[in-house]
Formats: sequence, C-alpha cells, structure tokens
Amino acid sequence: MNINGKAFRTIWVKPGDEKVIQIIDQRHLPHQFVIEELETVDQMATAIKDMHLRGAGLIGAAAGFGMYLATLEAPGNDAFDQYILLAAEQLKSTRPTAVNLAWAVNKQLDAIQNGNTIREKINIAFTIANEIADEDAEHCRRIGEHGLKLIEAISETKNGGTVNILTHCNAGWLAFVDYGSASSAIYTAHDKGINVHVWVDETRPRNQGASLTAWEMAQHGVPNTIIADNTGGHLMQHGLVDMVIVGSDRTTYTGDVANKIGTYLKALAAHDNNIPFYAALPSSSIDWQMEDGLKEIVIEERNGDEVKYMEGLCDGEIKKVLLTPFTSKAANYAFDVTPARLITGIITERGICEPNKESILNLFPEKK
Repeated sequence: MNINGKAFRTIWVKPGDEKVIQIIDQRHLPHQFVIEELETVDQMATAIKDMHLRGAGLIGAAAGFGMYLATLEAPGNDAFDQYILLAAEQLKSTRPTAVNLAWAVNKQLDAIQNGNTIREKINIAFTIANEIADEDAEHCRRIGEHGLKLIEAISETKNGGTVNILTHCNAGWLAFVDYGSASSAIYTAHDKGINVHVWVDETRPRNQGASLTAWEMAQHGVPNTIIADNTGGHLMQHGLVDMVIVGSDRTTYTGDVANKIGTYLKALAAHDNNIPFYAALPSSSIDWQMEDGLKEIVIEERNGDEVKYMEGLCDGEIKKVLLTPFTSKAANYAFDVTPARLITGIITERGICEPNKESILNLFPEKK
C-alpha cells in the first residue's frame, strides 16, 4: 500500500513493542490518516465491530492478532486456556458474515493448543498471527496476477483503449493486509501500463467506495470516477463498463457470493447487458461447509443510524448530519448474496474458476 509514497500495510506489530498492534483507523479516511494502537482483546473486538478496520481479509488478520493479544492478557495459571476460549468467542461475535474471522480464530485455537507452556503458546500465537497476515497479502498479490489476464484481454480487444472497470464497496488495500482482492488486478494492470479507469460506487450507507476506494486509487495514481450506487446500470446500458470486479466476505463452495449490500443489483445489471462480472477473493473467504448462500449465509444487520446519518468534512472538521426525518426508522442490511448463475468467474490465488462446485474444487482438490 502506498500512502504519500510510503509503503504501509493495514495492520502490523508496532516496531520495538511486540505487545502493541497498530492499524490504519479507516473511520477517518479520506480526510485524515490516523494510526490506532491496540493492546487488548476488547480493543481489537471494538475495532472490528465498529469498523475501525473492515474487509474480509483484514478482519481475519485482525482476529489472528486479537488472539495473540489474548495470550498476553490471559492469566498465567490453569485459567489460561479458558480465557483464550472466551476471547475466541468474543472475536467471532463481532461480525457474523465474513468467514475469514472465524477461520483465523479457529486456526489460532488449533495452533495454540500445541504449546506445552504458556510462553510457548504466546510464541505460537504471535507466529500464527503474522503468518495469517503474510498469507493474506501474498494471496492478494497472486489474485492480481491472475486478474491481470482478464484486463489484458479486454485491452487487446480495444486496441489499447481504456478498460472501464466498475467496482462496488472497497476490496482494495484497506480491506486486506495489502494489495486487495478486486483492486489487486486493477493496480497490477495500471502498473503494467494498461489504460484502466475505475467507476467507483459510493457504496451507501458507509460510503466505503467514495471514501476508501477512491482514496486508494488516487494514492496509486489510477484514474477513477465516483458514481452514485444507482448509476451503474445506466453506464452498462451505454457501453461505458467493460467488466465488473467485486470482492467477497463469504463465498460458498458452490459459487454464491456474499458481498456488500448492492452487489446483487450490479450483477443483475451486468447480466442483462452481457458484461462479465467477477468476484475476486482469497480461499480464506470460501466457506467449505455452505452450499446455498441465500439460505445459509447470515446477513449482518447494523444500526439504522448508519443509513440516517452521514459524516463528512465541513469547515475543516469531521461532522455528522441527519439526512432523514428524526423519527423515521431505517433498515441496514450490510450484505447481500449474488447467486452463482450471475457470476462469470471467481478469481483466487490459484487462478480463475467458474462459480460452481466442480470448478472450485478442481482448484482446491484438498477440500474434496
């Protein structure tokens, strides 16, 4: 991740103090760049739940580091293991839709139990947390390499003309440890000299597109234009979109994709206009137990105030304003599920597959 020309990850161990985890506090972007320090499980759980950090891969990495912090806090006696189990449940309860969170917590639980002493368990948790973060970044880098081929193919058909890509929400650097999923291919293509332009959905109600994706693209120098969420269909009808790439918080092994609310509508519009629609995701976002996304994926419902209020920069200060009648109720479903039939392909760290059980398992035969 490049921020004012300096490389950053979204989460890291504080240099010189391994008891502190540092994150980019995304609540302040794009107007302020703030680094937050986390030293306890409670602080990490709050950061995840209240979206100081967000995005499937980053949530998983944060949960991994949260479990490490739990080992530092746990009592140094027979109550250690029970404390770790309670911390695991606390972290799992913060965001129900993203599968990476529970995956990372369970990975830590399995590893920690192999330690014979408390010091060994702490060391194991530290090692695993860093491995989860490193793996997330590497998988996203590979996703960029595979997704690049799709963008190159479109560029060739346009004789080097601009490839217009529409994306929804933020599946970039800020949603993972580094590189991103949907954005990784875009950055890779841009760095290779391919002319790309990104239509950035604002992504109401929290505006992760307008505030985060657009900021990322600007930092990397990628041409982009912010659009209202309902504009995508119009652009597709008029030939102004060549492909759609989105991320995923949970994907079934049969190819159903849960992503930020509004993704399903983009998939419908793309399908109606014969525009390829791809979901880019690391395998840690695949739920190998779930078969029917519409029936089985739990959709998080967040506080209605996120719909009723909006924050922005005003007179040099971040201010919150009410958009609706004060007494109005608001429903705030955070995600929706796009059925596999509307998806052209899934881009993973191992390659691109069709959104069906056979094709996905062919890429990941160890899951059969």
